[in-house]
This record gives sequence, structure tokens and C-alpha cells, in this order.
Amino acid sequence: MSAAPKRDQYDVVVIGAGPAGLAATATVADAGLSTLLLDENAGPGGQVWRAINSTPVKTEALLGTDYWSGAGIAKAASESDAEIIHRATVWSLDRNLELGISVGGGSAFIKARRVIIATGAQERPFPIPGWTLPGVMTAGAAQTMLKSSGLVPDCPAVIAGQGPLLWLLAAQILRLGGRIDRVLDTTPRANYIAALPHAFAFMTSPYFLKGLAMMREVKAKVQVVKGVTELSASGDGKLASVTYVAAGPRETIPADLLLLHQGVVPNVNLAMAAGVEHRWNELQLCWTPVLDADGNSSIPGIAIAGDGAGIGGAQAAVWRGRIAAVSAIKALRPAAKVIDYSSQLKRAERGRAFLDVLFQPAKQFRIPQGDTIVCRCEEITAKDVLDSVAIGATGPNQLKAYRRTGMGPCQGRLCGLTVTELMAEARGKSPQEIGYYRLRAPVKPIMLSELANLPKNEDATKAVVRG
Repeated sequence: MSAAPKRDQYDVVVIGAGPAGLAATATVADAGLSTLLLDENAGPGGQVWRAINSTPVKTEALLGTDYWSGAGIAKAASESDAEIIHRATVWSLDRNLELGISVGGGSAFIKARRVIIATGAQERPFPIPGWTLPGVMTAGAAQTMLKSSGLVPDCPAVIAGQGPLLWLLAAQILRLGGRIDRVLDTTPRANYIAALPHAFAFMTSPYFLKGLAMMREVKAKVQVVKGVTELSASGDGKLASVTYVAAGPRETIPADLLLLHQGVVPNVNLAMAAGVEHRWNELQLCWTPVLDADGNSSIPGIAIAGDGAGIGGAQAAVWRGRIAAVSAIKALRPAAKVIDYSSQLKRAERGRAFLDVLFQPAKQFRIPQGDTIVCRCEEITAKDVLDSVAIGATGPNQLKAYRRTGMGPCQGRLCGLTVTELMAEARGKSPQEIGYYRLRAPVKPIMLSELANLPKNEDATKAVVRG
């Protein structure tokens, strides 16, 4: 195993090198605790600050000041005494704070006294007819290509959905000379009224003027269609057109690329597999971990920071990372002097409720019907799921036996929320009552050869195969 951890045990292991993970790493390492930061990517930054040290897009105005604000935090983490390993996959975490990791084709187990999970967010599933066609991508995937390689569309392209990332990506593509033929905004009109009680807090937040400027920038160059209520992609073997309805007749436009986005949700798989308690969040319409004010979870020693704790944005993630780090320092070094970052977090979260209400996705874009694919890995449709409910499937775990949903390479990341809401509606129950997939290690695909080369002892076996 190349670049293997130098120790068998650390005071603190941080998982994820995005805003929360980098901030937490620098904070605990500066307190003199032995610290290990593990991340799947080739470099630091996570999705928000992806390729912060290597992006070919060097002009600050093209990606924006918010992106470049990550450079200092990434530098602080790299210059600390923390051990940092990139291209590392954490595929197991148990209640005893033992982690299974893979690096360079080999695997090992390490122990921690405290673990900070900072795995961030993932894009919410957007299951529309045709979303599995080649030529249909998520906005996040497109932004990864933009930041990592400076690639932008030069073909007929459509961006559809809602949320801050949709407008940010559109602005960045246009700044780099890319092509966008149309922006299809799926924000429900009723959401604007529902969000009004939270408008003042949002208008006094740092996000208001930035968001307004971005939207104006995009609208000055691209046709924006608001109030889209129906959306589908079509083509013979690859995307050829996009069809939509927005308070008028159905319209079809040619497209070689469709970028979809309707917000982000916490990446919960590792935390759920470890046994951390989660609850359905009725505002953000997703699963979020049950945490105290310091980010500590239901399992002693495991904290969750950043968007994995609930969507709050990059700046809030930084302060959540520092708060989780301070909690670890106080637990391991009670006499250490620490800083209270709660006021900074409160300021960073100002206006969040407005965004959560405004950009709550419409039901028809979360809960598909008919032959629309729900589980991409196993090609299971909405009708397949409902047919299974009709003959006795009571929840996502029972559905596995009927249709193998959630058992493919993504382990439910692209279908989990859809399955929960689809079954909840079919059975007349809440998502909390229906539940989520029962997740177990390994939570990420790993080679059988890696498992075969693990230490042969009872504890190692239980870490991989446990009830």
C-alpha cells in the first residue's frame, strides 16, 4: 500500500479535505494532537474548492472570490503537522473508531481517539425521463471538469434545475467562454411566497448581493425560462433534445448537453454505516445526522462537520469544522486553551432558511412516475418500485430483495432519497417512518485483493462483516 499511514493510531482522524475537513485538520494539528487527514481526491478542496492548488483557471474573477478563499485554509492544513493522504478511500468506520482505508491498491485498519467526518454534500437525485442518457450530467460533474481542467461546453447546452450552484456554474461557464443556450429554472412559484418570512435575514446576509449579481450576469447573456413544471430529455442512444413546460405550450429544443441540478444533500453513507443516528429533515428534504451544538453524533468520539451535518454552505462548513475540532481538543486535552467559534457560525448561517424554503425542489422532480429510472445501477423504474410496494415491500431494505435497488456501485447515493420518498407516498407514511437503506461496510467499492490482504484476525473480520 503506497503512502500508507505512518501510525496505527491517531488522536484525531479527519475524513474529507473540503472546507470543514481542512479547517478541522489545521485546528487540531495546531493544538499538538496527532492528526491524519484522509481524502479521495488528488488534492485538497473538496467540491467547493476543488483543485484549489492545481486548477488551470488562474484568473481570480473567473471562478470568484469565494472559490479562492479556500487557498489560505488549504495552505494552513498542508503546513500544519497533520499527516495528509490523498487518493485514500475510507470504506469502513465502526463504533470503536476503527477505520478501514484503501490507498494505492492496498488496505489497512487504523484506530482513532476521535473521528471527524467531513465528507460534505452530494447532489440531490434529479430523476426525470431521460436522465440516464449520455449527454445528461449533473451540474457538479460539469463544475468538476471546469475547475480541474478548465473545460466548458462548446456545443448546444442547457442547464436545468434550481439552487445557488446552478447560477454559479452558469456564470463560471460564461466567464470562461463556454456555451449555454438556455437556463430552465424549476423553482416552484409558490416557494417565493413561502420564503418571504425569511427574506430579511437573507437580505442582511453576505449571500444576497452576490446571488443577485450572479443572476443578473447570467440573464444578461442567456435566455432564462422560469417556472418550469415539466422536464424531460430525449435521444436515440444519446441526448438530442430537451422538452419542458413553463406556463405555456410544451417546447422542445435541441441539445447535446443537459446539466441538471436541484440542490445538494448531506453525504450520509459513511456515517450511517457507522451507526450514527439520522433523522428526516422536513425543510431540506433529506437525512441529516442527530448532533449536538459541537457536532458530536450519537456515537461517542464521532463528530460530523460541514455539509454532511446539514446543508449550510462553504463558510458555515469552515466554522463547523473548527467547532468540531475544538470539541475534540477539549476532550483529549482538557487544559488546552480554545476559541469559541459559535458566533462566526451563526453569522455564516444567516439567511439559510430563506434558501432552504425557496429552493425546496418540486414534488414532481423528486418523486418520478411510470418508466422513469429511479435506480440507475440496476435500471429500476418508478413503476417497478410501486409494483413491489403493491406486493408487500414495506421499505427500502425490503425493496432490495424485490428489485436490488441500492445494491449497485453507488450504494444508494443516486436513488436512496427517491426510493424513500416514493415508497412513503405510496404507503401513506412519512419518510421517517419508511426509513433508509441499511448501510454496511464496505461503503465504497474496493478490490477483493485488498480485502484478502487485510490482517487475518477476529477484529478485522468483524470490521468488514458485522451484523
